[in-house]
Order: sequence, then structure tokens, then C-alpha cells
Amino acid sequence: MAAEDPSAKRLLRARAPLRVSFAGGGTDVPPYPEEKGGLVLSATINQYAYGTLSTREDRQIGIQSLDLDAVASFALDEAEPDGDRLDLIKGAIRKLAADSEHGFDLFLHSAAPPGSGLGSSSAVVVTLVGLLADHMRMSLTPYEKAHLAYTVERVDLGLKGGTQDQYAAVFGGFNFIEFRGGDEVIVNPLRIPWDTVQELEYNLLLCFTGRTRVGDHIIDDQMDRYRSQSTSTVDGMEMQKELAVEMKNALLRDNLTGFGELLGRAWDYKKQMSPKISNSQIDELYEEAIKHGAIGGKVTGAGGGGYLLLYCRYDAKHKVRAALDALGAEAVDFQFDNVGLVTWSHARD
Repeated sequence: MAAEDPSAKRLLRARAPLRVSFAGGGTDVPPYPEEKGGLVLSATINQYAYGTLSTREDRQIGIQSLDLDAVASFALDEAEPDGDRLDLIKGAIRKLAADSEHGFDLFLHSAAPPGSGLGSSSAVVVTLVGLLADHMRMSLTPYEKAHLAYTVERVDLGLKGGTQDQYAAVFGGFNFIEFRGGDEVIVNPLRIPWDTVQELEYNLLLCFTGRTRVGDHIIDDQMDRYRSQSTSTVDGMEMQKELAVEMKNALLRDNLTGFGELLGRAWDYKKQMSPKISNSQIDELYEEAIKHGAIGGKVTGAGGGGYLLLYCRYDAKHKVRAALDALGAEAVDFQFDNVGLVTWSHARD
């Protein structure tokens, strides 16, 4: 790897978007893609993971992570994951910047906590890949960046999860992503009409349930059931793929009422994949949303908590929002992001 220019007097910055998943989540988790092929429909939003890198004159690494409430300092040669909460950061440093001639300071923060169902952990890794690749003057394609982020998170560190989040954060926008096993991932950007995107933003409601899924082992349970060929799990995953196709077609044809209904069907089949995906709190929130005018919705991400995404009638969205607020669910205003990972530099003050 080429070394960075030690005379650089600029701050490197990066930003990667979080995402909402509409259908297909779970079919990107091994061994399913290798055996049957996975499909995911998702879109990125204007909630981001941010990072700043400033080069040092020594070979020390300084880390400040607002999301993890962590500050650390160690020698570059000691950037080895050791089971603590900074392993994702250390893993990315080891993967991309082990040959750096100089140390650096990292400042990281994200709009959502880990386990929120918006792909925030992967967005942080993608942000680190962007920063460290620029620091090391590496020329990488979007596919290479996404694959590197995937490798750090899922292969090197062995963290459970799928492949969609890294590719969504790098590419940005509305994507229909195919997982064909191994390293074969195909990102199909969708040309959704501008009016359709505006209408989606107007009618969609994103609410934080107040709970993350960290420690719930939902993905483990889901894939154990798939390996044992649980009928409900296998059928649920097959339907996720079918619904991803149907929802893609509904978006392209501007059939948003149909899209909202399909979102609800995707949730019904997602719950078949593991009993841990929903719980009494989520069920209550969802039932209350439907009662007040939501057409359909689902938990975005693995489940068990995080964010509830709902498609509402335009004249009922405020009622749904008020009803969920009364139950402690916090609505988050958002717009869709079409850019994906970006990096830039700025002169030090």
C-alpha cells in the first residue's frame, strides 16, 4: 500500500448514510445467499455516520467515538482487535492503514446507535474505509470499498449480519441488491421518479421504538432455524425475495398505496423467520399505527427493536405520529440520500 503524504496539513473527513430496508433483509446473511441467492430492496436516508482523520507526527493512534462514549490512545502497531467496543475501528485500521508511516487521530459520531436497525455500525465502518483509503492514497472502486467494509466487519471480526448495509452505505440511493454467494454482489440503482420520492417522504413515518437489538441474538436464531429447515423460516425468507421484487416494481410504477400494503406483508413474513424479531412492545406500536391510519409498515433491520417504518395515508400521518408518541416512540424526520459515501478535506484551523 502506498504511504500517505506526511506533509499534509488538512483534515480528512467522510460521511456515509444510514439506510431503511424495505424487503429482503435476512436473505443476505450466509449461508442463504450461497445456497439460494438473496435480494434486498433498500434506500439510504439523510442520517449519517461521520468521521474526521488528522495526521500526527508520531506513530500513535487517538480515537474519540461519541456513539461509544469512548476515548483511546495506542501505538499504530497495537491496533489489534481484543474484544472491546473499539474493535470495529481497530479492525479497519489494521486492514487499511497498518503500513501508515504516521499515526493519526480519529473523531467519529453517528446519527443512530449500534443495533438501531438502520445499518449504523456498517456505516461507521464504511466511513472509516473512506477516511483510511484517502489517508493511504488508495484508489478504490465503490465495490472495493463496500467489500473491504464487509470483510472487516463480517470476516475479520466475525460479527454476525448480512451484506446489504455496507453496499447501501457506499452506493447510496434506492437500490435493488442481488447476493449470489461468495463475493458476488450486484447493486442495481433504481431510477425512481422524483415525484414518487417526494410522495414517499411525505407519507413515510420513521419512529424509534426506544430499544436497540444489541445482545438479542436475532440473526443467530434466524439462521439456526434456516439451517434446520424450519418451514416458517424458509417460507418467510423466500417471500422476502418475492416481495422485494414486487415492491421494486411498485416504486418504479408509482404505485405507493400498493407499496405500503406490501411493506406490511413483508413485515408479516419477516416475523415468520424468528420469534425474536417482534415483541409485545413492537406489536402494540404497529397495531396502534394501523388503527390510526397506517397502510403498512415494518421494523427496519434485524428486528427486536430499533426503528419502525410506516407508510401512512397523507391525512392520517399526523394521527399515527401522535399515537406512537403517546406510547413513547420518537418520530424522526428524514429525506432520502442519493449520494452514498463521500470524502473531502479541509484545512486545519
